Amino acid sequence: MSSLWWSLRLRREAASVPLARHLLLSSMEAAGVDPEVAYDMSLALSEACANAVEHGSADGEPAGAYRVSAYLEGDRCRIEVADTGPGFPVGHDGARCADEAENGRGLYLIESLADHVRFRNRPGQGGAVVSFDKVLPRRGGSLLTAS
Repeated sequence: MSSLWWSLRLRREAASVPLARHLLLSSMEAAGVDPEVAYDMSLALSEACANAVEHGSADGEPAGAYRVSAYLEGDRCRIEVADTGPGFPVGHDGARCADEAENGRGLYLIESLADHVRFRNRPGQGGAVVSFDKVLPRRGGSLLTAS
């Protein structure tokens, strides 16, 4: 089975978010992913990137970077966004209570758009990691088909 994988190291700037989103949409189009599902996943990616841009620095400095990785294999897409910030608060159980807070709605949105979501801290390195995946309905003409 063929697969598509890419990883980007992006500056913690708002202008980096559309770049990651565009690359994901282009990859999913080439892979023959249903456009509505591709849009939902790109929206979830935008929210994860925006969170990394806003909260992804351990000492509040404006500079820095975050990493975005996407894997399309078979009928599944997995996306991971990792930053170098302070990470999630101790006891954070994902986005389940985020809809009640002013901040955190992006995490709640990611959880509602993806099939499986994991929020965790990077042990020993610092920073937060948001990973999510989705089963992908395909259109005809997919580049990622069984060999």
